[in-house]
Amino acid sequence: MEGMSVENQQRIVVAVDESEESMHALSWCLTNLISHSSPTTLVLLYVKPPPAIYSSFDLSVHMFSTDVITAVEKYGTDLVNSVMQRAEAVYRSFSKKLNVERVIGSGEAKDVICNAVEKLKPDTLVMGSHGYGFLRKALLGSVSEHCAKRVKCPVVIVKPAHDK
Repeated sequence: MEGMSVENQQRIVVAVDESEESMHALSWCLTNLISHSSPTTLVLLYVKPPPAIYSSFDLSVHMFSTDVITAVEKYGTDLVNSVMQRAEAVYRSFSKKLNVERVIGSGEAKDVICNAVEKLKPDTLVMGSHGYGFLRKALLGSVSEHCAKRVKCPVVIVKPAHDK
């Protein structure tokens, strides 16, 4: 990008999760969007699923709630660490110098990603696509389509590396 100063580094947010599609999107981003000539900050954004809400009237859950909550929190932390380690393996394999930041949110992915992009003000948002068909997308919705319609920066949706 011409005219970009060191103070105005290129800033790219890549939404990552447990899927191969998100790691493919990260790899694609590193290959196609990162420049050797301009400094880049890569923001890895991971969204933990919203916690399940249990009724206080459910006695069995109430009795074991501390153990269940601890186990769920540990699983969430382990999942975050696993995804970030996989992402680190992907960006470490590229020789380009990057400033990497990690942002972790919790809640509905489409809302958390849009809110994070609004706060971080990146130049680009990169997301993987699961490549779901029309019916499944109509029933479940598409996080990438939702974000592409609502964020103010350009959005790159990277298709899967192979047909399903």
